[in-house]
Amino acid sequence: MTGKRTDEELDRVLDELRALTEEARETFGRLTPAQLNWKPSAAEWSVGQCFDHLIVTNRTFFPDIERVAAGTHRTSWWGRVSPLSGFFGRFILRSLDPAKGRKTRAPRVFLPAASDLGVDVIERFAGHQDELSGLLRATRGRDLARTIVTSPVSAVATYSLLDAYRIVAAHERKHCEQARRVTEAEGFPAA
Repeated sequence: MTGKRTDEELDRVLDELRALTEEARETFGRLTPAQLNWKPSAAEWSVGQCFDHLIVTNRTFFPDIERVAAGTHRTSWWGRVSPLSGFFGRFILRSLDPAKGRKTRAPRVFLPAASDLGVDVIERFAGHQDELSGLLRATRGRDLARTIVTSPVSAVATYSLLDAYRIVAAHERKHCEQARRVTEAEGFPAA
């Protein structure tokens, strides 16, 4: 993928992040603490936990993004030789497709706060999105499709940084939809 096409894809991801931030503010920004922390069941997450989870998860990508932006990123040995880098990126993206409807359990490193998140969780998410978008913009002009990073969950899973950006956006969309379903669930507290 040429630099121009990579930058166009980067712009699409940035547009999606911007849209998700606006959607989060509009849809969830005025919820009360009780609404943000309400869970449909003990096994499910609250709206606040969905957004806290996104902040926690996205931050695990920051070190690689910062190194790429600074020009100091070095692909691991496995990332250089693995024939599966493209596979892992596609596999993760497919697993995040809401049309598939598959629930997956979040790895321990990505778990949100247990409960009682502050009413500021949506604004913290919006601030986080600004920081994330700034980091992504700082990698403009780099060959993101050929820059291989290692998953924060498993050293075996490697994928392009461009796929990592796509994964972040798809993951955010999935949890925004999950948060919306929470507000539509029977028993959700009235304002």
